[in-house]
Amino acid sequence: MVNWLLGIAVSGGAAIGFGVFLVIRELVPATPALGPALRRLHQPPGTGRVSTPASRRLDWLTGLSRWLRPPHRQLALIGQTPEQYALSVLLSALIGLAAPTLLVMALFVLGVSLPVAVPVLGGLGMALIAGLLAHRSVLSKADAARDEFRQAVCTYLDLVALQLSAAHGPVQSLERAAAVCDGWVFDRLQEALRIAQMQMHAPWDELRDLADKIGIPELGDVGAIMRSSGSEGAQVHETLRSRADSLRDQIRTDNLARAEGVTSKLDIPGALLVFVLLGFVVYPFVVRI
Repeated sequence: MVNWLLGIAVSGGAAIGFGVFLVIRELVPATPALGPALRRLHQPPGTGRVSTPASRRLDWLTGLSRWLRPPHRQLALIGQTPEQYALSVLLSALIGLAAPTLLVMALFVLGVSLPVAVPVLGGLGMALIAGLLAHRSVLSKADAARDEFRQAVCTYLDLVALQLSAAHGPVQSLERAAAVCDGWVFDRLQEALRIAQMQMHAPWDELRDLADKIGIPELGDVGAIMRSSGSEGAQVHETLRSRADSLRDQIRTDNLARAEGVTSKLDIPGALLVFVLLGFVVYPFVVRI
């Protein structure tokens, strides 16, 4: 009897491990083919996406992502697709659903029996909690990435102003300033400028589209300022520097407000500690009475 239950537990664990292996293998990005990549890059506006066998296999995942209503701007900021978001939420929910069942099976092998309602209700609750934690993890990563992006935009504003002061053109200033620094933020900027160059678009329009896509209005300000320089020939290096200074002041104010919020939360444990100490002081007098 015990060997039979042990075999069921081992088989269930092997099945879950195989499922996790398949999910991880699907998540690992494969090397894209050059032909389809170029067709997607030069795809005319208004056409749908290129249908491939891989995309047809993941149609169910696309439908699941639409049902979950993923945060598109946050996902675009951290470089994830809605399908990857839906897959992470689904995988987390499945792990949460299977964990109580495996625990109950292990206890049953050891001789401890629990009602059937325990793994069922526990699995549903853990699946819901795990899915919410996966969603919250995406939002936390997006918040951290947004703060980093805003700080990098300050540096980018100063660099573009320096390039304009060195008598470079507006387009060349944007490209040279993005190529100066390293990091994922400047990689995104270089990619946007490269796409604008290949598709023969104005780079400030591409920066504005990127700002709307990832929810960083400060980057849209760079495009708006440079648009006046490119179309009207205005000298905007002083405007860029003043915008960088005001953005730094805004970031500093936001950080101070966040720090004050964290400090105010520490008042509650401090007040509870005072009540505990007061209880230790008053307890001997209460006992004597």
